[in-house]
Formats: sequence, C-alpha cells, structure tokens
Amino acid sequence: MKSKIKDLINNMNLAKVRFWTQLVTFVLFVYGGYFAIDLGSELPIFACPYNGESAGACYLIPLQHQLSMPAKVLLGGAGISVIVGLLTFLFWFIFLNKAWCGYACPIGTFQDWLTWLRKSMGIRYSTYTQNQFEKLSKIKYILLAIVLLVPLLMGVGALDSDWSAAFCKICPARIISPMFSGDLSQWAIDFSSITAMVLTSIGMIFAGLFLAGSFVKKRFFCFFCPMSALHYIFSSFAFVQLKKDGSKCTRCGDCYSVCDMQIKDIADDVTSTNILRDDCIMCLKCVAACPEDDALHFDIFNVKAFSSTKEGFEKRMGIEKPKGDRDE
Repeated sequence: MKSKIKDLINNMNLAKVRFWTQLVTFVLFVYGGYFAIDLGSELPIFACPYNGESAGACYLIPLQHQLSMPAKVLLGGAGISVIVGLLTFLFWFIFLNKAWCGYACPIGTFQDWLTWLRKSMGIRYSTYTQNQFEKLSKIKYILLAIVLLVPLLMGVGALDSDWSAAFCKICPARIISPMFSGDLSQWAIDFSSITAMVLTSIGMIFAGLFLAGSFVKKRFFCFFCPMSALHYIFSSFAFVQLKKDGSKCTRCGDCYSVCDMQIKDIADDVTSTNILRDDCIMCLKCVAACPEDDALHFDIFNVKAFSSTKEGFEKRMGIEKPKGDRDE
C-alpha cells in the first residue's frame, strides 16, 4: 500500500496539482477579506494589505514599522514584539521553505498567469547569460537592505517620517495587488513631499517593469524580491528541502530547460546534495522533468516526498512503453 501511494505521488501530474494549489491560495490570500478571513501579518508571501480585501499582510510591512521605532524603544520592551513577529514569520516559512514562492505567493501566481498569456499570444521569452543572471540575483539583496536599513536609520533620526515603509512605496505589489479587487488608486504619485514623490514614482516605474518584464522573462520579479532573499537566508532550517544525487545525474539538461529561474546549478552541479539556490521558487518542475530515478527529490524531514522517476517522467511526457515493457 505504501509503495502504491509513493508511486502515485511520484507519477502525478504536477502541473495540475500546482495550478489548483496556486488558484486556491490566490483566492484565499487576495479575496479572503470578503469572507472575514484574517491570517495575520507574518506570512512569508506578498499578501499586500494595500488590497483591502487581502486575508493578511506582507511581513515586510510590520517589520519596517517595528524597526523604525526609536532605538531606545526598539532595544527595550518593544523589541520583544519584533522577535515574536520574526519567530512567527520563521515558523510559517520553515513549514514550506521557498515552496511559498512557487505555490502560494499571489504575485508569483500572477506572473505565471502572465506567462500563460504570453505563450497564448505567441510571444517568445528571453534568456539571460550566466553573467547577467548572477548580476540580477544580487538585486534582491540590495532591496532587502532597503527594507532593513531605512527604518533603522529612521529610528536613530537619520531619516524623517517621509521614509516610512519606504520599500512598500517602491514595491510593485502595492500598485498591482489592489487591481485584483478593482482598485486603481495606487496608480498615482504622492506629491505630499519630495521623498514621497520620488519613492512612489520609482514604484510606478517598477510596476510597469513588472508587467512588461513578465512578458519577457518567466517570474521576472522573483529576481528582485527581497522576501525571496530573506527566505533563502533561513532556508537551511526549513522542514522541506530540494535535494540532488549527483551520482544519478546524466546532465541531460531537462531540469534546466524547465526551470523558470534559469538556475544552471540544477543541471551542472553534481556535488551538492542541497541543490536549493537563492533564486529557486521550489516549483518542483525540475523534479518532474528529470528522467532518472531519485536524481532529484523533494524531502520533508529528510524523507523523500516527491522524487524523480523514469516512470513518472514518461507519464508526464506522454511516452508510451514498448509492449514488452508494459506491466502484465
């Protein structure tokens, strides 16, 4: 019985499972407010509260507000709330690691839908050179620094209140997420101060790049997402991992060809056991596309929960076995 369940999982149609999971989580996080669902503010996803109907709030928002408290307050009793919020965030995060990005993040799901639209329109997407890929991968850490350093500078008085939630002002999710509820009010520049005008103007530019970029590159914004960077920093502590057995890898390149993030290590690295990289969204397309038994696998508490198999590969690719190889 256990073997049959394992075979059923390894041979499943991952694309359908992922589609329905993304659809359900998208409706839950984006429209949960209509059903009075409140999931808190420490979720490791871009559930943007600028969309008044979202079921939660992006953790980066309360984090910025907490870090901007005066230094004496932050280092005093108020620091406990920051630690509690961080621990709650880490609890949610280690539960699914970066699979949050591939299966639950509404902004990620929206990008996948734009990819489907691009394909339907016959628009080809671009690829990056490895040098370009490595440079783009660093941008998320720059934005993470903005998330953390700007509020800390406010706390010591180096920056004024116009810099409050500075990252949110430049984040494309602030502008795009409310659109799902028919709210276009965020498509505007705030002229209340020079700082607000500059930051919201950058936000408008980033939102435009987000939409245009999604028609050029799969998961375009994920290269710049500071939440992704924060995820990766703590990824080694997660319950779930993406693992590779390099001795079983033939370097066929199938995993790389389906990788939305163009991570070459997934195909080229045959020495690392933990194959998760900072740009990985753990969509598990690589596992589904691998034709070698157990070369790639998704583990929960070091137990293989979804593994690459030749049989699963053949079923997903629609390859029929020769008559002599069929089970009697």
